[in-house]
Amino acid sequence: MTQAQVAERVGVTRETVRAWESGRTNPRGRKREAYAKLLGTLVQEKPPPEEVTEPQFHEAPAPPPETEPGTGTETKAEAATATATATELGLRSEADARTEPEETAASLTPAQAFDALYAFCAPALVRQAYLLTGRRELARESVEWAFQLAWQRWPEVAVDRDPAGWVRATAYEYALSPWHRFRPRYRHPEAPPADASDRALLAALLRLPPRQRRTLVLYDGVGLDLPETAAETEASTPAAAGRLMNAREAIAARLPDLSEPAELHRRLTELAATERLRAAKPPVVRTGSERRARFWTRAAIAFTVALIGATVLTLRTAPTHYEPPITPGAEIQGVPPKVAQGALSEAETELREKLRGAVTSGPERLVPLSR
Repeated sequence: MTQAQVAERVGVTRETVRAWESGRTNPRGRKREAYAKLLGTLVQEKPPPEEVTEPQFHEAPAPPPETEPGTGTETKAEAATATATATELGLRSEADARTEPEETAASLTPAQAFDALYAFCAPALVRQAYLLTGRRELARESVEWAFQLAWQRWPEVAVDRDPAGWVRATAYEYALSPWHRFRPRYRHPEAPPADASDRALLAALLRLPPRQRRTLVLYDGVGLDLPETAAETEASTPAAAGRLMNAREAIAARLPDLSEPAELHRRLTELAATERLRAAKPPVVRTGSERRARFWTRAAIAFTVALIGATVLTLRTAPTHYEPPITPGAEIQGVPPKVAQGALSEAETELREKLRGAVTSGPERLVPLSR
């Protein structure tokens, strides 16, 4: 069921239902009883398999579930799954949770709650990521990465006021990362849609700056209001409104038929529905998340061990006292070269002969030895 259908059944406005589901407010009084009764009825009903379809955008208005798939509707099975997920994640009050069957609230494990959230949000998130990137493989990778991170931080995500918004923001951040352009697998563009109008709309979307593109998809695609869009894009409400108006003007300049917001919303929904984008199974995502966590844990342990070993080696080989460096030798200029002994002169020869021939009279006298 869409938010408009829920609002009609309970007797409130669509904005009130959106505030209930996002956790900003809680139903009270008769509205609370009517809302709890409606959710309890949806949980008890079990539709046949052919009625189950995948939602494109959570807030997209659409006909009842019996219509063709890919129109943005939520079937009874998905509503029941969302109800069970909301009970496990603490998004609803205790009084609302007591209206459901006891086995639904008591039998959900963390893995089952994660699988329910994944089954409810992943198909729509893949289509939204495709509108942001224009790449099918990158859209699936972004959603899987976001849910893997959510499973690693499940205690934190489980108590979040809007788990779907947490995963959506993470997937959008990963999909719009500028580093993907350096990856070899994403250097070449993918095949565009087969329809000419879809190609034109996707090309116009991809020409928008990433922030304007994200704001446009959230507001005109997903159906968030302006404050929620501003909060998810980490901008002020006037800044989000300016980005939205600039994005609409850029789209209308290239495609005049989409100047109306309602027509733009319809074309975005149709563009997301034309591509057959399938997400991986929840157990595969959980297994991949655990494998990634083990890998990085072992890498951190190995890096720590290597750092400790390098520190110990440095301490063992480092000197224990200060040793001043040896001054390098310097070349001395002006020293005369060493001269070898030459021949004796005549005077020196006569003196030597005289000393050799002199008579010695005591031991104190030095007697030259003959050679």
